[in-house]
Amino acid sequence: MTSGMRSALVRFHTNSLPEADRIARWEEHNAEALIGLRCRSLHDTALDATEINLQLPRMHLARVLGTPHVVERPQSEIRRVPSDSVACYLTLVGDAFFYHDDGVQLLRPGQMLVCDADRPFMRGFSHGLEELAVKIPHTVWRELGSPRSLSQPLVVDAGAALTQTFAHLVARDLRPNPVVDVDEDMLLDMLVSAVTGRVPSLSAVHLTMAKTYIEEHLTDTGLSAARVARGVGISERHLSRVFASGGSSVPRYLLHRRLERAHALLSAGAVGTVAEVAARSGFASAAHFSHRFKERYGLRAIDLLREARAQA
Repeated sequence: MTSGMRSALVRFHTNSLPEADRIARWEEHNAEALIGLRCRSLHDTALDATEINLQLPRMHLARVLGTPHVVERPQSEIRRVPSDSVACYLTLVGDAFFYHDDGVQLLRPGQMLVCDADRPFMRGFSHGLEELAVKIPHTVWRELGSPRSLSQPLVVDAGAALTQTFAHLVARDLRPNPVVDVDEDMLLDMLVSAVTGRVPSLSAVHLTMAKTYIEEHLTDTGLSAARVARGVGISERHLSRVFASGGSSVPRYLLHRRLERAHALLSAGAVGTVAEVAARSGFASAAHFSHRFKERYGLRAIDLLREARAQA
C-alpha cells in the first residue's frame, strides 16, 4: 500500500472579493482546480463560497461550502474545459438536485452521487451546500475495475460504514497539517467498493474503518471489540486478525487512544478534575485511569494537570 504524495492545500473563497467579481472568479477557480462549471447565485444575493483543494497523483479531493446557487456543465463548457474524469459528490449538509439527460436526482445529506464529468448536468443547492468532491481520471477509474459506463449517475447511500469511513478520511485529509499521510490506494479501493458493492480488497481498509469507529465512540465506556466489529460490518474474529496484523489488539489500541486523549486534556489544563478527564476519555473508573496513566507516562495525572495550570 502506498501513500499519495501530498501537495499543498489550496484554499479559495469569495467573501473577500468584490461582489460583482465573485461568480467569474469562482468559475475560473473551479475550471483550474476541479471541473469547469457555469454558476448562478440564487435569491439575487452575492455568492459566498469556499473550496479547499488537494491534488494527489491519481485523484483530486475537495471540500466545498456555499450559499444557495446553481452550477451547470453544458456541452459548450465540456468542450472548452474537458475533464476526462469521474466526479463523486458526497453531500454533507443541505439537499441538492442533479439534473441530467435522463431525469433528476435528489440528493440528501449522507448520499454520494457518482457521474461522468464530461456528460452535461446541472446541480442546484437551494439552501446552500457543504460537500466533499472527488475527481478521478477515466484511466484510473477503469484500472480500478469500476463500471466503465456512467451513462447515468449512480447514487450511493453513505449510511454504510464503508462510505462513512471514506467521507471521514477525505475530510481528514483536507485538514491543515494532518497527522497521517494520505493513502490513495485505500481511498480509491474504498470508493470503488462503495460504488460496486464489492468487499474491499485491502485488509488495511478494515483496520482504518475500525479505528475511525473507535475515534467516533472513544468516550463511550461500553465500547468493546464486539461492538466495533458490528459497527464496521465484519466478524469479531476477523477484527482481531486485522489488529494483530498491525501488531496490536482492540483493547490495547482502545486504551492507547484513551490515554492519549486524556494526556492532551490534562496538558491543556482546561479541565476541572482528574475524574472529569477520565470520564471524557472513556474510562469508567477514575482510579483505573490514574493507575493506567502513571503506568504509561511515568507521572500522576494530577501532577500533569497542576503543571499545565501553573504554566497557563
